[in-house]
Amino acid sequence: MIPPVIFFLVFKYIPMFNAVLAFKDYNVIKGIWGSPWVGTRYFKLFFENPAFSTLIKNTLLISLFQLAIGFPIPILLAIALNEIKSRRFKRTVQMVTYAPYFISTVVMVSVIILFLSPRLGIINTIMNSLGIDSINFLGVSSMFRSIYVFSDIWQTAGYSAVIYLAALSGVDPSLYEAAKVDGASRIQKILNVDLPGLMPAAIIILILSVGSIMAIGFEKIYLLQNPLNLATSEIISTYVYKIGLLNANYSFASAVGLFNSMINLILLLMVNTLAKRFSNNSLW
Repeated sequence: MIPPVIFFLVFKYIPMFNAVLAFKDYNVIKGIWGSPWVGTRYFKLFFENPAFSTLIKNTLLISLFQLAIGFPIPILLAIALNEIKSRRFKRTVQMVTYAPYFISTVVMVSVIILFLSPRLGIINTIMNSLGIDSINFLGVSSMFRSIYVFSDIWQTAGYSAVIYLAALSGVDPSLYEAAKVDGASRIQKILNVDLPGLMPAAIIILILSVGSIMAIGFEKIYLLQNPLNLATSEIISTYVYKIGLLNANYSFASAVGLFNSMINLILLLMVNTLAKRFSNNSLW
């Protein structure tokens, strides 16, 4: 346990003390602790920023869309795989759905751009053969959320389904035998045996997903961004990167990042409390 404990101490817990940067006017020479206090100045600047509402809206819409579509699909995939009798076919499907998870973000974005290219992209080539004009998918801001979410589902659904398959393997076989004796159909078996067996794992994953709802992936969104889709693709994490690193405004970026983390913490506590009250399953 020593290596992971050291990792979390060095890269997670110790940096928390430097969150004080959000309340200071950072000076490189004086350092974080020697810089003068400014209180909540940078939080006020962020709340009064014209981009504030757009950033919050874009971040929430992408996250909620991803949660609403991406959360049930691995469960459905796991149930479908569990129903397959042929081991060879089951392993083939698992490999095909599991493999995209190991594609790096940069390669994945390159694949998406190549597929959706308005000139030589496969999608537009097929559309042109059907007499439909080409569409610059990544240049249409209203399409950005769908492109991001569905490509993410394609990449991660197989990996996420493994957790649910493990949960299904732990279901008591006597429950399936009892359902068979009672004459339960396949749908009834799924509803009354499989889904209850998946609920504990599903609730934990849902809590963790809601707890990170404001912290969606930075790399993929940043790489897919362009001036045409910024209206829907600019989120808090990309804004923090541009303000904090590119413009060297570290205090302001720290304030925005701290605000983002606090929202995630509040959501995590709320969902965990609700899950514990209504299902007796929770993180703690």
